Amino acid sequence: MGSAAQSTSASNTQAGTAQSGKVSPADKLFMRKAARGGKAEVELGKLAQEKASSPEVKQFGQRMVTDHSQAANQLKQVAEQKGVTLPDTLSAKDKATKARLEKLSGDQFDRAYMKDMVMDHTLDVREFKNEAKTGKDPDLKNFASQTAPTLEEHLKQAKSIAPKGSSQTASR
Repeated sequence: MGSAAQSTSASNTQAGTAQSGKVSPADKLFMRKAARGGKAEVELGKLAQEKASSPEVKQFGQRMVTDHSQAANQLKQVAEQKGVTLPDTLSAKDKATKARLEKLSGDQFDRAYMKDMVMDHTLDVREFKNEAKTGKDPDLKNFASQTAPTLEEHLKQAKSIAPKGSSQTASR
């Protein structure tokens, strides 16, 4: 009987803890949105490194690439443990944002990118804090609560850089 229990335990681990790792639909949605959002931050960060005129914006873009790549790797590990497949493409909204930003350069790029970063990170902080509080999966809640402070730093930094170009409501 002991070996049957070990065998069951081993097969559960190999199958992404299929039984014990049942992930709620809300947690799966959070994981997928976080994966897509992180990918967008990395791609837009790379774009900022190429197109920004301000050294501060370029540096912020580099931080987005570094921090969001690290978070993506952590999320991927959690997802693999749970047997959840994460998307590896940008959402339609993020593709449109990237296309819009690719057409800009210099000061225009800096203002538009930083305005975007303030809006994105405002939403991200809210979603990650919500997941940390209300998520069902303990590993995912832990990931969200560990990542939220970094996102709050990003938001604070984005807000401090954004107003330097122009007012944040100029294009609304």
